[in-house]
Amino acid sequence: MPPTSVTVFGLGYVGCVTAACLAEIGHIVTGVDRDEHKVQNVREGRAPFYEPGLEDIVKSNVAAGRLRACRTAVEGLEQADIALICVGTPSEPNGNIGLDQLRRVTAEIAAELGKRPRSFIVAIRSTVFPGTCEEIVLPAFRHLPEVHVVSNPEFLREGSAVRDFREPPLTVVGGDNPSAVKTVAGIYENLGVEPCLVALRTAEMIKYACNAFHAVKISFANEIGALCGPLAIPALEVMDTLCRDTKLNISPAYLRPGFAFGGSCLPKDLRAVNYRASRLDLKVPMLESVMESNHQQLVRAMRRVDELQGRIGVVGLAFKENTDDLRESPVVTLLEHLIGKGREVRVWDPHIRLEAIYGANRDYILKSIPHIGRLLAPNLSELTSWGADHLVLTQKPSEDLRRDLTASGLPVVDLAGWF
Repeated sequence: MPPTSVTVFGLGYVGCVTAACLAEIGHIVTGVDRDEHKVQNVREGRAPFYEPGLEDIVKSNVAAGRLRACRTAVEGLEQADIALICVGTPSEPNGNIGLDQLRRVTAEIAAELGKRPRSFIVAIRSTVFPGTCEEIVLPAFRHLPEVHVVSNPEFLREGSAVRDFREPPLTVVGGDNPSAVKTVAGIYENLGVEPCLVALRTAEMIKYACNAFHAVKISFANEIGALCGPLAIPALEVMDTLCRDTKLNISPAYLRPGFAFGGSCLPKDLRAVNYRASRLDLKVPMLESVMESNHQQLVRAMRRVDELQGRIGVVGLAFKENTDDLRESPVVTLLEHLIGKGREVRVWDPHIRLEAIYGANRDYILKSIPHIGRLLAPNLSELTSWGADHLVLTQKPSEDLRRDLTASGLPVVDLAGWF
C-alpha cells in the first residue's frame, strides 16, 4: 500500500507508539496533543516516556520527515486522510469509563472538517465500550456524510508495545462502510498480518473480551498457585504442565458462548476445589464464582425458553453431545423448570434410551424427573409430529441432525450456539 497521511490524536503510551511505528513502516504521520511537553519531545526526536525501542524509532522517523507533532487539530488535519484517536478513557469512580477526552477530540475534528468538507476516516483506537462510536462519535459527524467512523482497537502492552505493534497478536477493524474498514486495515498491510474485519460494535467488544480474558487467566493462575502453596506442590510445574495441553487448555476449546456446563466431572471437581480451599482458610473468589456463573447461564436459557409459546420439543438431554451421561445435565434442570411451569414439553436425545442406562446415571434422572419415560420421544420425527411449536437445541448437532432440524420447518432456539 502506498504511504498514507495519518494524524494520531493523543501522544500517550498508545498514541506515540502508534504514530512512531506507522511512520516506521512508511506512512506520513502527525501526532497531535495538547501537552506541550509531549509535542516538544517528539519534535526533538525523543520519546515522551520510556518504552523499549521507542526513542530510536521516534528519532529516526522525525529525522526522515515521516513523523512530526503539533498541538492543534487545525494543523494536524491539514494533509491527513485518516485520524486515529488514541486519547485516554480513564476509570470514573463508579467504574464507568471517562469519555471527556474522546468527546473533545471528536468535536475538534468535526469542527475542522466542517470548514473544508472532504472524504475522511476517523478511527477510534481508544478502548471504548460497545456502542460508544454510535452514541458519541457518529453523531458528531452526522452533518458530514463523507466522514466515516471505524473502530480500530489497539493490542499493545506497556513494556513491549513496539514489539506488539511490529508483531501484532491481532489486528481488528470494525465499521459499517466496507471501503473505510479496508482502508484502515490497509495501513497495517506491511506488517503481514491478516486483519479481522468486523462490525463496529463487534470491534469494540473484542477489545474488552481480550482484556477480560487476560485478567481471568492471571487470576486463575494466581488462585491455583495459592492452592498449591499450603499443599507443598510446585505451582509453576502445575501451570507449565497445564499449558502443554494445546488441544483443550491453551486452545479455542470451550471458548464458545453456549449452554451451561454439566456432567460428572466439572461441577464435582469445582465443588471439591472450593471446599478444600475453604479448609485451608483460602479465599479463591474467581473459582468460587464459576458455579454461580454457570447457574446464571442456565437461568438466561430458562428465560429464553419461557418466552416461547405453545408446545416445546427439547433436542438433547445428556449434558453434551455424543454421550448418554445425564448426571448434572443442565437440560434436566431446564426440564424440571418447564414441568414446574406447567408447560407441554417432550425431549429427544439420539443417544438416550431409558432402558439402556443404569447405575448412578439412571438414579439421577429418575430422582430428578420420575416420569421421564413419558416425556422421551424415540426419534426426532415423533417429537415433531407430537405437535411441537418450537424446538430447543441444547447440544452441538451432527450434520445429519442439523439437516433434519432445518427440514422440520419448525423454529429452532439454539441454546448451544451451533445452529
